[in-house]
Amino acid sequence: MGIAYEVGLPLVADADVNAPWNGHDTRVLVVAALGIALIVLLIVALKVHAFLALTIGALFVGLGSGIAAGAVTKSYENGVGSVLGYVGVLIALGAMVGKLLADSGGADQVVDTLLRGRAGGLPWKMALIAFIIGIPMFFEIGLVLLIPVVVLAVRRTGARAMLLGIPALAGLSVLHGFVPPHPGPLAAIGVLGGNVGITLALGLLVAIPTVVVAGPLFGRLAAQWVPIGAAGAALEVGAGHQQAEVHPGGPTTMSSGSTMSSGSTMSSGSSESSALPGSSGSSGASVVDGDGAPAGSVRTRTPSFTATIVTVLFPVALMLLKAASDVWMSKDNPLYPTLQFIGDPVVALLIAVLLAMYTFGTAVGFGVPELSRKIGTSLLPISGVMLIVGAGGGFKQVLVDGGTGTAIAKIAIAANLSALLLGWIVAVLIRLATGSATVATVTAAGIVAPLATGESTTHLALVVLAIGAGSLFFSHVNDAGFWLVKEYFGMTVGETIKTWSVMETIISVMGLALTLLLSTFL
Repeated sequence: MGIAYEVGLPLVADADVNAPWNGHDTRVLVVAALGIALIVLLIVALKVHAFLALTIGALFVGLGSGIAAGAVTKSYENGVGSVLGYVGVLIALGAMVGKLLADSGGADQVVDTLLRGRAGGLPWKMALIAFIIGIPMFFEIGLVLLIPVVVLAVRRTGARAMLLGIPALAGLSVLHGFVPPHPGPLAAIGVLGGNVGITLALGLLVAIPTVVVAGPLFGRLAAQWVPIGAAGAALEVGAGHQQAEVHPGGPTTMSSGSTMSSGSTMSSGSSESSALPGSSGSSGASVVDGDGAPAGSVRTRTPSFTATIVTVLFPVALMLLKAASDVWMSKDNPLYPTLQFIGDPVVALLIAVLLAMYTFGTAVGFGVPELSRKIGTSLLPISGVMLIVGAGGGFKQVLVDGGTGTAIAKIAIAANLSALLLGWIVAVLIRLATGSATVATVTAAGIVAPLATGESTTHLALVVLAIGAGSLFFSHVNDAGFWLVKEYFGMTVGETIKTWSVMETIISVMGLALTLLLSTFL
């Protein structure tokens, strides 16, 4: 027996959204607005952690909507479990791949390979690097990896920082907002009951032109608006604090624990040292840390460019195969069950982790105990993200069980407002208020979920993308990413708004436009 029946409230799935407006509809909308305002107040003004804010907001909305006091927590718990039971596993597996990619030097290898050639193509190469690295890596990790590289490339070429920085930032941000296995899209998929493979395929379709416009093309304009060179914290991290001690006939010791490689320098933020310049493949050079770490605790080589690309894109290919089989293959085909299994996001990412443990692990010199340590370490930074995503699922469930979704569905139907547009608008408002893309995504997904009931998996994927686009709108001073970009590039608040904030807005608006365009054909 569901919660809604226990407390005498109709489930949204069973409620009549075409019924006349009533007093309960007005009540739940007022309570929902107050609940969202409470969450914003707690996060922005009182600096309460988003997990606690969402939990408090969910309980407030549940009680205010008329759910019995004894059933509110059950509704919340059901929502948390339904989201984390699926999304949490994917976030964890994605973090493992990202950690191994960074610590193995695989990210360095991608950067070094793609930055070769003429300087005129650097903005496009930066966007491509960010796009590739951004698939398995969380935004903050990719930012720490790439911004020092951007600043050092600016120093070498004499180009303006924004000409190269904006493409890198655009690539990372677009992948973060549109493409699984990033937490935001996964959370929306979990709340709406969407399909990861189809969302991934359509997300990439939307992401590519969005990165082109918001990255290299807008970067030219941003470089004119803010004509700065190499500066800020990234310059210090990329150069001032990376001193290599080269011992004749011996190994190279990195005093900062960052990666240095031939042709480009990169701060990975990891505690492991790197190989000697040019030590890709089967190089015999050995790398040790400053304390003479035992064998297997540091890498002795870097993975090749091919191995890195194959490992990063392998789970993407498996999920796309599953999505293709759903669309074009008969269920009676003998290959169909196999493709469904290996293309399931959990299985695909698990295979990617196992592959990464070889290509980014034992193949580069890490021992099994060190790999286990790294995998354990990769889970620490995402615990907060997973709790926020789970709490967002709980908030959504309370909105649904309390009848808020039904009331919103009635308004949307009366105004002829689609779930796509409503999802984008709500995500924009929450993003502007809280600064959190993840909170904006899970909240908006919960609010528009009733409108998406019974929709096809393709339409659900488009709703996820529209919400993801809205969650990126105009990052400003209440967003941690805003300050990270500002400090790394050494910009003022005004300069950061004219570059980073405008870029995020371009991504958001173009993402919505492309999603609406796709909805007319699919």
